[in-house]
Amino acid sequence: MVADRSQPRVGLLSQLTRFVLVGGLSALVDYGLYQALLHTGLWVHGAKALSFVCGTTTAYLLNRRFTFTQTAGGATRFTGFLLLYGTTFFVNVGMNALVLHLITEGAPFRVTIAWVFAQGTATMINFLMLRYVVFRR
Repeated sequence: MVADRSQPRVGLLSQLTRFVLVGGLSALVDYGLYQALLHTGLWVHGAKALSFVCGTTTAYLLNRRFTFTQTAGGATRFTGFLLLYGTTFFVNVGMNALVLHLITEGAPFRVTIAWVFAQGTATMINFLMLRYVVFRR
């Protein structure tokens, strides 16, 4: 994996800003689809799993093009991405299930609160691993 030297190196603050913007859009995809699937009557954990996969795909494609632009692509990076997001998939869905279990049934914003905790945990793991492992120079 050879880095593209034609582009200047993006600093941590710039990468973090871009990551947050991409993450915001990806979170909208995830949350919007999660809510839509729940309204169709889909099982909550199935809805969370499907919405996570769609949000994650959005995040990968945009982060690859917009956030971590100085790195070459290829099968190795994509495999690293799949391993990372495979792991965070279980963290995300598991955290969502845990928070749903801990919050009383019928509590206001219960589903949204669980989604926020799950998303926040997965996002922290993803940024660190994307920056220092998957898209490292």
